[in-house]
Amino acid sequence: MSLEKTLSIIKPDAVKRDLTGKIIAMFEEKGLRVVAQKKIWLSKEQAGSFYDIHRDRPFFGELCEFMSSGPIVAQVLQGDNAIELNREIMGATNPEQAEAGTIRKEFALSMTENSAHGSDSPETAKQEIRFFFSGLEVDFAAVFFSSAILNFPKFERTNKIR
Repeated sequence: MSLEKTLSIIKPDAVKRDLTGKIIAMFEEKGLRVVAQKKIWLSKEQAGSFYDIHRDRPFFGELCEFMSSGPIVAQVLQGDNAIELNREIMGATNPEQAEAGTIRKEFALSMTENSAHGSDSPETAKQEIRFFFSGLEVDFAAVFFSSAILNFPKFERTNKIR
């Protein structure tokens, strides 16, 4: 197993229905940790830039419209084989084909409004994480949570002036 980071997005349909906590719990119950997170509202242009790989696909316009229709929660998940595990937890893109107990089977409204996005490869994960987070945000969080997992001793604050 390898410790990985991946991008996860809780999409506008799920945020609007107050499912953020339930979705995060699904990741955490399977061993993924949220190491960076922010709630933002993308413009159509930002959504288009993020999904640029799909620009020539027939669903591109609808996807950008949807992803800019309300706030999203962008987050970096970390864990053993995080990319694959995240995709298993999300389920198939088409909620009708998703397995029971997955995010998309439980919460998706349609193929477009499918409640979650996740990176599909290590290269994509790096690009997508950089789209939403600075290195400082991700690196600090990863170090903090890794040391918490490994039970490293905590630094003690003192009031001594040196």
